[in-house]
Amino acid sequence: MKLKLKVCGMKQASNIAAVAELQPDYLGFIFYQKSPRFISEVSAELIKYVPSTIKTTGVFVNEDLETVKAYVFKYNLKAVQLHGQEDVAYCAELKSTGVEVIKAFGIDENFDFSKLETYLNTVDYFLFDTQTPAHGGSGKMFDWTLLTNYTLNKPYFLSGGIDLTHTTTIKNINDPRLYAVDVNSKFELEPGLKDVEKLKTLWRHFDRA
Repeated sequence: MKLKLKVCGMKQASNIAAVAELQPDYLGFIFYQKSPRFISEVSAELIKYVPSTIKTTGVFVNEDLETVKAYVFKYNLKAVQLHGQEDVAYCAELKSTGVEVIKAFGIDENFDFSKLETYLNTVDYFLFDTQTPAHGGSGKMFDWTLLTNYTLNKPYFLSGGIDLTHTTTIKNINDPRLYAVDVNSKFELEPGLKDVEKLKTLWRHFDRA
């Protein structure tokens, strides 16, 4: 199965349209106010016009559960990506609404993969990112060899500082659980403005052009 591609941190109207034309599998919009890629209410209205073949994904950090559900309904989000300390019950309630749930975890050498077991029945995917105080978007990679400590069968997104220089390494990862690649800051001209030509090159690397 071909790797899915997700572009995260969209916020400018014409850029959203240009990236949507590339038909990524997922397009991420950050609803975390402390992020430089935080999407305004005005721009968020554009999410409704993204082609239905793309899974529009709202990214949240420790947001009130009812607020997340309201955003899912208001913008017809197809997935939510949770980057905070959201517990199993929180994920289960979101999943019961029918939205796809992606639970993100920051990985470093001290990460305990066993704590993921309790989430198995309440999320659709895990997302493994670099451990940072800012909940992602750091542009830094983590040591991917740490994923040998991940023994569960739940598929996952790989995130954290991914650039064009990593495409060969990613394609050589022999792990059927690797479901998607999530790119953000390394494909930007500025926070929230994606470099469409660079994304096209990424698409070619993954035979998506």
